[in-house]
Amino acid sequence: MSSPASTGSGGTTDSAGPSDSAEPSDQPPQNVLLATGTFISHEHPSSGSAHLVRLADGRVQLTLENLATSDGPDLHVWLTDQPVIEGTAGWHVFVDGRYVELGPVKANNGNQVYDVPAGTDLTGLVSVTIWCKRFAVSFAAARLDPA
Repeated sequence: MSSPASTGSGGTTDSAGPSDSAEPSDQPPQNVLLATGTFISHEHPSSGSAHLVRLADGRVQLTLENLATSDGPDLHVWLTDQPVIEGTAGWHVFVDGRYVELGPVKANNGNQVYDVPAGTDLTGLVSVTIWCKRFAVSFAAARLDPA
């Protein structure tokens, strides 16, 4: 008795080839929200939200929405592996661990986008801080919760 994959000439045809096992997708790749958080105030009153996004082309970006913080000296955006702690106890924790600097703060108010350097291992990066390099203090920070 022949199996369904057999042909009458004695050869076999594999009816479940690699192209048959995966259904083709008609949708183009899409951006994926990886994590999101809300800023809390540290050294200065601050507010806004942060969103870590993997773009359809594979790049990763951090977007800050409705950021409002003081116009301090030498402010930078960091992704960090440190927990966000409220109050003065949280002002200095970010230099104690691993961080990835995304660049200087573009504006102390409004929306902005920062590219995460290609090849950055996001494992364990659980927060973002608006870091004042001059005084080694966090102006604001947001815990990044997985989406």
